[in-house]
Amino acid sequence: MTDHTDAIAGARNCLDDFMTAFNARDLEAWEATFNFPSIRLASGTLAIIDKPGWHPKDTFERGALAEWDHSDWERREVIHAGPGKVHFDTRFARYRADGSVIGHFDSIYVVTLENGHWGVKARSSFAP
Repeated sequence: MTDHTDAIAGARNCLDDFMTAFNARDLEAWEATFNFPSIRLASGTLAIIDKPGWHPKDTFERGALAEWDHSDWERREVIHAGPGKVHFDTRFARYRADGSVIGHFDSIYVVTLENGHWGVKARSSFAP
């Protein structure tokens, strides 16, 4: 049986880059951490994201992110792994600028290897 160490490392690096770009509010770098089309299931809505440029420029200034300053992973446990796909059981926290917690959110991330690129293919969370 193979432990898929390289796949797990590649997928975990993708999630590191995902969080770093998101916290930097760098939409271009953040979108580079996806494999399109990508799916997001949250707030009772299934969104199929089929290409880069799908987020409005004011993404970080409205809705659930209006008082948000940064996020951090609290948990990223591998559920399943294969040579081209890794499933993670995650939990992340959102914080305000003063360090107070907005909330903790459990989620599942599916990270795939496509054309030599590790990217987020699907995510399902309880985050708004």
